[in-house]
Amino acid sequence: MASTPPQLPQVNVSEHGKVRYLHLGTVWIQGSMLLNKPNDIELDYVQRMQAWLLFHEADEVEGMHAMQFGLGAAALTKNCHKVLKMRTTAIELNPQVIAACRTWFELGADDELLNVVLGDAAEVAAHEHWQGQVDVLHVDLYDDEAAAPVLDDLDFYAGCRRLLTARGCMLVNLFGRSSSYERSLGHISQAFGADAVWVFKPTREGNTVVLAQRTPLYQAEEVLQARAAEIHKRWRLPAPQWLRMFRPVAA
Repeated sequence: MASTPPQLPQVNVSEHGKVRYLHLGTVWIQGSMLLNKPNDIELDYVQRMQAWLLFHEADEVEGMHAMQFGLGAAALTKNCHKVLKMRTTAIELNPQVIAACRTWFELGADDELLNVVLGDAAEVAAHEHWQGQVDVLHVDLYDDEAAAPVLDDLDFYAGCRRLLTARGCMLVNLFGRSSSYERSLGHISQAFGADAVWVFKPTREGNTVVLAQRTPLYQAEEVLQARAAEIHKRWRLPAPQWLRMFRPVAA
């Protein structure tokens, strides 16, 4: 007998002022959009998930491949696709989330650069199809209660590493009332090597963004500062602030 698939949470949308929010049947915010700037990133922690830009020259970015595990309100997907002009692939398990993003969060139809896939991130990470083809992998996988990451073990992170190109980066949002930050960070460090892992200070809301590199990339402080200034000028992301709250784990 075939097993019954898990029931997926209901998707809800709310608005407050100039911001629209995505919920999965609870008050927990799963994503947001500025109504007057739909391709910008509104949430602080989601902005930080673009910190991989510090490890690339700005002119390299267009044409690179970004993948999201978990669509949320499509903030990263739209920013990579529309603003950074990247080839962008999003993997989302819940068809209601995809429909909500198309209807309420101005996620456009698939085109030559954008591919939104109804699928399971665990299966994608374990499959050889995308291995070595992803330059930046955003991982933000939470259920309706936002209690802990849905996928968070060593095998999953090892699979994520195999998806990356030689200079690729994975960025993970770690947040949850029952999750263990140290355990999650330990799994990521085991999969990537501690010398390839960087962490942000937590946001006020408790989100901690972790960056892991397929290959450790060491950059001089003055190079990071110059890139941060260019990121802010070109894409309006607060990269100069990132440098004050972003450090390598092995430092």
